[in-house]
Amino acid sequence: MNAGWPCPGPGGPTEELAVTFDRQRRHRLLIVPPLFDEMNRTRRFLIETMRRLDIVGVDSVLPDLPGCNESVQAFEAQSLYSWRKAMAQAAAHFRASHVLAVRGGALVFPNALPGWVLEPVKGASLLRQMLRARTLAGREAGLAESSAELLEIGREEGLDLAGYRLGAALVAGLESAMPLDEGQREIRQSDLGGGALWLRAEPGEDPGQANALAAIIAEGIAA
Repeated sequence: MNAGWPCPGPGGPTEELAVTFDRQRRHRLLIVPPLFDEMNRTRRFLIETMRRLDIVGVDSVLPDLPGCNESVQAFEAQSLYSWRKAMAQAAAHFRASHVLAVRGGALVFPNALPGWVLEPVKGASLLRQMLRARTLAGREAGLAESSAELLEIGREEGLDLAGYRLGAALVAGLESAMPLDEGQREIRQSDLGGGALWLRAEPGEDPGQANALAAIIAEGIAA
């Protein structure tokens, strides 16, 4: 089900939405999703993982990052700092006992919580992928754009990448952002089997991978 939660924003607090499997149990997992298109490609997979955790007695919550999905905030106003602040607020509101950060979510998750990071990625890697996609698309359209030139513009004015309007603060933050690490266990794609869902062209799911991820989390919580 969907639940609202109070989220800080540039213009003041707003109510954001989260998918929840919440029976007020002791173990409560906050899932911080990947960033940009990877978020859309993995959403079904993460919700299927939540269903499996619900069966074994673990509550879970998947909040929207401000500016994404049904959020009322503007994407262009976001930064890594605003997302970190929002995820910390979500953790407090839903009383999370553990956290799972996926891919770019490892740049903004509440790393004071015990838990897991699934294939964490550097901010520069995400930025480089989106810049490359834009320059390739521009080349096909007859435009001569370079990643270096686009990045310089992005630092000053913001930039349109992968269907998102990134503000200058987000561009600058991604350039140097490293996954946060306070001892959370790293999960590799090989631990789940199959191909990485965030690399697919369209959103997808994989029951085997959802089973494997839920089992890793449930076993870790029980240990």
